[in-house]
Amino acid sequence: MKQANIIRVRDVMKSNFDIVERTATVEEVLRRMEYLDTKCIVVNKRDQDDEYGILLISDIARKVLAHDHAPERVNVYEVMTKPVINVRPDMNIKYCARLFDRFNLSRAPVIEDGQIIGIVSLTDLILRGMRKQQRLGDETPILKKVG
Repeated sequence: MKQANIIRVRDVMKSNFDIVERTATVEEVLRRMEYLDTKCIVVNKRDQDDEYGILLISDIARKVLAHDHAPERVNVYEVMTKPVINVRPDMNIKYCARLFDRFNLSRAPVIEDGQIIGIVSLTDLILRGMRKQQRLGDETPILKKVG
């Protein structure tokens, strides 16, 4: 039986991400998101005993825009998700996809030795993971045909 080539989260994650402090305003974060062309920002820990947070563009839409709040008057800590579910860089992408499905996630920080080393999204898992799988010549598809 052929050993399948395992694609790990570290193989598909994005290592270019930005971190903000929890006291930043949503307006400041929106400017950074636009500049970096990203849909999420990691929120830094206050200290070593704290946890990371995350702020998604969808959080801003639901919690700021939909409630007609002024982005310059809303701090990140008011609308971020914390603690954030994170994944390990050596996790198989199929298990990462299952975790995302189970908890209705679109992206998560990748943490190694207590530090964020990247961000992985559903798009990364599917597009980068499938391309990588094809290059490796793996016969086991990530997505199986139904019907």
